[in-house]
This record gives sequence, C-alpha cells and structure tokens, in this order.
Amino acid sequence: MQLLQTPHHFLFTFPKTLNPQPKWTTTPHPHLSFKSKAFSSDEFPVDETFLQNFGPKDKETEDEARKRNWVERGWAPWEEILTPEANFARKSLNEGEEVALQSPEAIEAFKMLRPSYRKKKMEEMGLTEDDYYKKQFEIKGNIPAPLETSWAGPLVVRQVPPRDWPPRDWEVDREELEFIRGAHKLQAVRVKVGDLESGEKKVENDELCLDRYKVFLKQYKEWAAANKDRLEEESYKYDQDYHPGRRKRGKDYKEGMYELPFYYPGQICEGKVTSIHLYQGAFVDIGGVYDGWVPIKNNDWYWIRHHIKVGMRCMVEVLAKRDPYRFRFPIELRFVYPNIDHLIFNRFDFPPIFHHDEDTNPDELRRDCGRPPVPRKDPKDKPVEEPLLSNHPYVDKLWQIHVAEQMILDDVEANPDKYKDKKLSELTDDEDLNEENSIEYTKAYYKKTLIPKVIMKTSVKELDLEAAFAERQLRNTLRKETEERGEEYKVTKMRRNIEMDEYDFLHWRRSLEEREALIRDISCRKALGLPLEEPGRYVEDSYFRKDQYDPDNPLFRYDYWGEPKNSEKSKQVRLTDAHNKSIVGKSNIWYEMSYDDCIEQRMKREAKGIKPREYEEEDTNIGGDDEDDDNDDFDFSFLNETVDMNSQPHVNGTESPGISDEGMFED
Repeated sequence: MQLLQTPHHFLFTFPKTLNPQPKWTTTPHPHLSFKSKAFSSDEFPVDETFLQNFGPKDKETEDEARKRNWVERGWAPWEEILTPEANFARKSLNEGEEVALQSPEAIEAFKMLRPSYRKKKMEEMGLTEDDYYKKQFEIKGNIPAPLETSWAGPLVVRQVPPRDWPPRDWEVDREELEFIRGAHKLQAVRVKVGDLESGEKKVENDELCLDRYKVFLKQYKEWAAANKDRLEEESYKYDQDYHPGRRKRGKDYKEGMYELPFYYPGQICEGKVTSIHLYQGAFVDIGGVYDGWVPIKNNDWYWIRHHIKVGMRCMVEVLAKRDPYRFRFPIELRFVYPNIDHLIFNRFDFPPIFHHDEDTNPDELRRDCGRPPVPRKDPKDKPVEEPLLSNHPYVDKLWQIHVAEQMILDDVEANPDKYKDKKLSELTDDEDLNEENSIEYTKAYYKKTLIPKVIMKTSVKELDLEAAFAERQLRNTLRKETEERGEEYKVTKMRRNIEMDEYDFLHWRRSLEEREALIRDISCRKALGLPLEEPGRYVEDSYFRKDQYDPDNPLFRYDYWGEPKNSEKSKQVRLTDAHNKSIVGKSNIWYEMSYDDCIEQRMKREAKGIKPREYEEEDTNIGGDDEDDDNDDFDFSFLNETVDMNSQPHVNGTESPGISDEGMFED
C-alpha cells in the first residue's frame, strides 16, 4: 500500500491532464539568451511554453530524463509484462488517488499485491511460483482444434546437391563437379506415383543420387573447414547488433552446423521453432548457422498463435536463399507441417535489408535488393542537347596554387633581405595544414560594410617555386628588352594558365566522347526497338496527385505559412481584417455584412444625398526612409475620424460603434 501512495517511485503512470504544468524547473543555457516576442496574426504562431518544456536541462541526469519521458508519454517498458494484479492496481489509480474498491474480485486482486498473501494463495492452490505465473499468461477463451495438414501425394524429400555449388572463388575438381551436376539432369525424368506404388517402376540406387550427394558433402566439408574462421570474423565485423536471424557465433556456434551454401530453394527440412516476433515472423532452427525466417506479421498472428508455438517441431520448405550481408534474414521458409499458408494474408512486400554507411546510391541499392524503382517525375531533359563541359574541377586548385606562387614571388621582390641565403625549394609551412584548417572563414570590411571573407591556405609543398621564379626572371628580362627598344610589353599566357587550358581541353574531350557514346547508344536502342531508359524509372505526371509535393508546381512556390505578406491577396485579407477589427473591436467573433444589406444601405445613403468619403493622399515618406514599408498599403485614416452615430449601419443586428462603411464597397 505504501508503494501505491508514493507516485515519485515511477512504478505506475497516471492519466495526464489536457494542459499539464511543467513539474521540472528548466535552467537555460548560459550562452543562449531567448527573448519572448509577440507576432501579429499573419505571421507564424509562437508557443511560449516550448522552451520551458524542451529547453536544455543541465541539472537533470539521464536516468531522470528517461523516467520523465516514460511518465509524460504514458508508457513504460515494464507495462507489457505486468501481472494482471499489478495491471489492475495501475489502472485503479486516478490522478494519484486511490479508487474505492467495490467488487470482491477487485478487493481480492488488491490483496494479491502483497507477496505474503500471494504466497499463501499459491500454497492453497498447490502451485509453484513458476506454474502460477505460467497460468497468469495462459490464453483464455476458445482454443481452436489443431490443423490437419494433408497432401495430394506423398511428400518428396530429395537428397540433391544445390545448383549454385560451388561458391564464388572456390575451386573444386571439375570431374567431381560434372558428376555432381548429373543429379540435376535426373530430376527432369518424370515418374508416375502409381507406378511407384504398384512396384512397376523400380528405383535403382543410381537414380536416388546418393553417390552424387556424398561427393557434394565431401566438397562441402572441405569448403566449410577452410572458411569457418573467415565467416565468423566477417560476422563480428558486419553484424554488430543482435537480431533474431543473426549468424550464430561464439558460444552459440556448435560443430556441424550447416553453412549457407548447403541449402537451396525447394529443400525440405525438419526444424524447431526458436522464437516468434510480432512484426517479423517465426524463426526456425534447421540445423544451420542461420535460423530460417517464416514471414508472418501483424494481425495474422491472431489466428496463427494457437498453431505455432516456441519449441514445437515442424517441417519447412526453403523458399529463398539470399546474401547475408545485405538481407537481414538470409533463409526464407514456409511451414509445410503444420501448413498455415491459408492463414497468412499480410505478405511482406520485400524482405528486410541492412542499410550500410556506404550505400549512397539508392538506385544501386534497390537493384541489389530486387525492389522496384522509387517513382519519380520524368525530368524531360535531353542530355544530347546539353552544352559540352569544359570546366575541369582541378582548375580551381591550380588557380589557387598559381596565386600562391605569385604572392610569394612578389614578397621575394619586395623583401630580398628576408630570403637572402635561402632556397625557394627549402621553404616550409608555418603550421601543419590539413583539410580542416586549410580554409578559414572570417569577416572583413569593404567600404564600411562587414562582409564574409574566406582565406584559402596552400601548402608550400604543393608549389613549384623554382619554375615560377625562373619564369618571373624570364619575363622581367623580356620586359627590360622591350622597354629598351621603346615598345610596349604584352603579357602572354603564363605556365599555369597553359596548364589550366590543357585540363579544360581534356575535360571537353571527355565530355564530347561521352556525348558521342550516348548518341551511339540511343541510335542502337532505337534500331533494336529497345526503350531509351530503364522501364519503370519514371512515372507519368498524373501519378503525382494535387496534394503531392512538386517543386515545379506554382502551388508550392511559397512555404507552408502561405502567401507572402506583400502579395495582393494577403493585402486584401489584411484590409478586411482591419475593417472587421475596427467594427467589432477585439472580439473573437467578427460580423460580416451580406451583399444584399450592403447594396440596400448604399441606395439609402444615395437617396439621402450622403456622398462617399474622399481620402486625402499624404506623402509620409518625404525623408526617403523606406526601411519599414510593410504597412504602407494600410489606410488608417478611417479609424480616428468622428462620424455621426445616428447614421451608423447595423451589421447583422449589431450597431457598429466606431466606423461607417461608406466607401468600403464602392471600388
């Protein structure tokens, strides 16, 4: 009882109120200062309690945060395994207060929470503790009769070697392999079942392929002995996390377990159900390093749960064998006995796969997994008509090296004493440059304006200063000779510029060859009647419905906050907003006048000789200060004018106190 009255133990979760007040004090980050700001109705809303709930909490430990998260979500990991008594006790609490126990069953269940009373009841029932808890989890209700599995003919269990033997990069004796593959030719011979039962067709030992299967087993054992350690190392490298179909290794591995090449699709095996999973299916131990996977999911377990139990013996058929490093469950099975195929309705679209860090190409990934392409719109681009490329990516780096060389040479000419008795090839960097500190982002002033500045550092090891210095001396000599002759010296292309042009030309030639190969491929496809691109890669535009995001559609030109504030549409909305607010004030209900009432009032005003109000346009922006011109399209002159109260209209039966609607509907 004391446990139930102290909610701070986090053993039970309570119903949450609609607007909970935060129970934990938040300490804002010392380097972040948040200031609450009010926004108008046409801008985005701000939740004032966001930072209180989700701001950084320095004083809260990880365990406290985890418990608080469980309580706020109304879920805790121990809820699914609570006994019925504890489940009742948790539900019997309402906002931390006890509910009066009414029925005898409720009083009995509450008493069972005490360990001494529960132990006394177990002794009266004559049950051990394990039997008592097993009884709590028994399925209550009508249990259906066991399934009767029958076949149209006898079940054929064949001893046939796999067709994909041997594995890749494994050499075997070619004569033995030819002898093994003779068993597959014998499979094509059809035998009537009636002839077998009557004894007319005698089966010889050779037709049973036992000798061929023994040769396969000899080769398989050689392969398994040579590759067992390698496969276990790869399993430790790739399979970091535990999942039900993971390869057995370490203490789980036992000698004689069959590796993946031993199995083939269509093979009948006897096994034992090791585990069942709600969202993945049943896993069957068939004597291999991988447990077989029977795909069952979701609601199908409702009518399968009585027939498939953990620990039961069964017969299964191998449906597929897959790559263990790409697919989560390499061996896919189906139950042959008991046969539950007619009870499975929710099929898996595709077998589950692993996503690795190096999977950067989604098209290549789905091709490896045998999945259809992701639907995408046809870009309708014509690569044949695109211009050829002539911008080699290394040219930017070359230009950076060229600029660094010229800067050092300029410094040599300006400060010759600094480089006296030094060789340019022996210069070293002031600091160790790597990818992280080779680029420095700062800010600099340009005409009293602070703009971003990027400093790109180049290592002296990448520069060819001797060649650049020789080129500089040659140019200086040519300049002097030209000036002595009285002619003007014209600067030709420098060594690095010529190198850049060569790289660009190389890039252009490669682009030209790619286009020629593309044109050749298109011509061959058209001549053979083949599709120009992969079938199913692009879908029709009608596949993407109106509510599907399409960046080319003008509907998605703006973000989800709606139209921009300065558009014509939002201007009309703001004018109507200001008009309604001036009529009703700050009420939440705004009254709008119907069109018929408006026309009728206008005709009455015209009959009385009341003219529409004329507004004087005032140029308020004389000083040229147009920084804040968001509200220039508002006309606030009608808000502070004095109007005769007797001539005020009645809007939907409500007298408007502060504004006349004259001229509002004239335009």
